[in-house]
Amino acid sequence: MNMQASQTRTAAETALIDTFTARLPALPGDASVTAKRKEAVAALRARGLPNRKIEAWHYTDLRRLLTAIPAFDARNEAKPVAPLLGGSAVLPILNGKAGRAAAIEGVTVVTAAEKLADGSFAPALQPATDDDAVGAINAALAADGWFLDVAPGAAPADPIELQSVQAGGQAHTRLAAHVGEGAKATVVERHVGTGDALVSSVANIVVGEGAELRWLIVQEQPGGATHLGQFNAWIGRNAKLTVFVMNLGGKLVRQEIRVDAKGEGGEFTLRGVNLLAGSTHCDVTMVLDHSAFGTNSTEVIRNIVTDRAEGAFQGQIRVKQQAQKTDAKMACNTLLLSDEGGFSVKPELEIFADDVACGHGATVAEIDRNSLFYLMARGIDEKTARGLLVKAFLAEVIEELEDEAIVEALEAKLDGWFAEHG
Repeated sequence: MNMQASQTRTAAETALIDTFTARLPALPGDASVTAKRKEAVAALRARGLPNRKIEAWHYTDLRRLLTAIPAFDARNEAKPVAPLLGGSAVLPILNGKAGRAAAIEGVTVVTAAEKLADGSFAPALQPATDDDAVGAINAALAADGWFLDVAPGAAPADPIELQSVQAGGQAHTRLAAHVGEGAKATVVERHVGTGDALVSSVANIVVGEGAELRWLIVQEQPGGATHLGQFNAWIGRNAKLTVFVMNLGGKLVRQEIRVDAKGEGGEFTLRGVNLLAGSTHCDVTMVLDHSAFGTNSTEVIRNIVTDRAEGAFQGQIRVKQQAQKTDAKMACNTLLLSDEGGFSVKPELEIFADDVACGHGATVAEIDRNSLFYLMARGIDEKTARGLLVKAFLAEVIEELEDEAIVEALEAKLDGWFAEHG
């Protein structure tokens, strides 16, 4: 990991290393997996957690912000919660351990523990980059999760919910999915909990030729939790991947999205909603590669910041030389509801092709006072009027999902958040 030179370890760095030493005998994995785990920890020992001097971590100084690591406690008992979408096939992960899987027609389901034990997951444990702290922590400590193999042409009737529930301590999960040629599926990656915790989750997704995948990431950790998430995807020829991210909890959150549109005609859509309150620090970082002819992408992130919360969106789009006729658009819009909060935006375009249409934009603003006056002049009190304007700002991207059940479920999450923080 390309981090700072050797220096005195922080309490969190020491705790991570000690956790690995204590947990290694109980972690699943053959010799190849164990070797990858030890490589990840060796990098942590040598260089520590990344700080703001590392470009990818400029807005999230993990070495400073991650001040303590809760101890792993196998006695903590997590319990499943109701699925986000009614009728979903739920695959639970309770305090980092896969539970009983629901049967899903057209989908083969295997636990990550099995894939780790037989060495199948060993190549995937390699961190994505030298400064991939999320990947390294997860590679060292991941114990379980799920692997989904959606058969070619399959179209599961119900959504699939990968439900990760923590009850304090530590939970490190590994997810993977292969969506076969021409298949269609909706997957919800859900992260909830009740205790102070360190949670890491890495998902590796392959979307086959002509397939369509909708993947929702809903992170609603309690106020004392640290959540480190990573979503990696490879999009095949004429395939479509839609990712929706909603962050509405956690104390320290880093959600990475790494996508490679590697097949001609592939499409990627990202929509995100970040609801930041209290002293939350939330960082959504995206790296998108357009690697083939005629690929398209759009990314829209909407943020609400109140109290002393801080947030960041780093979005990098890289268009390779062979990716002519690429069409890529990215936008990040933020409403600041407090003078004490803040949000940083860093959009980047790196283009090596000469026949493309690419652009990006960002805004950080307060609620429009003319719109607020308009509503109040019609008898709506200020608090209600502000809430209506904020919800309208967010609902626009949610409604793009064009599925009534999903839209209603996500808007219900908005209502719950506003009831607590509005």
